Amino acid sequence: MGADEEAEGVRRILQQAVVRSVGRAVGMGVVEFTGPGGEELALHIQCPFRFVHDDRVLLGSQDMKYPQKGAGPNAFDNFRTVYDERAQLLNNLLTKAGPRVESVVLGKAGDLTLSWGPGVRLEVFPDCSGREEAWRILIRGGAHHGYPPGIV
Repeated sequence: MGADEEAEGVRRILQQAVVRSVGRAVGMGVVEFTGPGGEELALHIQCPFRFVHDDRVLLGSQDMKYPQKGAGPNAFDNFRTVYDERAQLLNNLLTKAGPRVESVVLGKAGDLTLSWGPGVRLEVFPDCSGREEAWRILIRGGAHHGYPPGIV
């Protein structure tokens, strides 16, 4: 599959999907969606990413490095990092708002930006020059697309 076909597949899957939750599986970011037809979707992110509201970073992949206050030495393993705390706050907002993806933009170097209102976006930016998987979008039990093209 070519890069243009891959990009179109990603757009088709994510456009108008409801953003349900943000979390992680070990050090990989996980964003879950419900597609327009009710299908379960997931975005697995293995490169730097951040959630932004207007001009403020709400949650970033680097937040996984920092323990919550008083979390102790096993904060990462016990899901007690700053990332986990802020993801829960973001999930509370997502549950109430049920936002739909309004815009899906894929850059030439694999950056992926999803936007939903009001003023919220997820920015994913691969930072590896090798052929390592940076991210993938999948329909549970169905199609998978990712970056770099053809790696999934």
